[in-house]
Amino acid sequence: MPAFPRPQEPTVTLVKEPVDGTCPTCGADQLRRYPVNSEGGWFQVVKCQNCLHSLSRERWNLLGSLQLLSDTL
Repeated sequence: MPAFPRPQEPTVTLVKEPVDGTCPTCGADQLRRYPVNSEGGWFQVVKCQNCLHSLSRERWNLLGSLQLLSDTL
């Protein structure tokens, strides 16, 4: 038996957390918070799902969802 069995899910999914409010650009109420990885590292963003306007972008943990002890200092 392998140490790391093959995942049963066919794809990786990301849960985008709903955020109250409306987009200042298009007026849609489809705001979501989720992590993104860019050249600057991991960020938690709030974006409009209708026009993709960014409402906020905050630096997140160095390794994303994996929190290092040094991230808590």
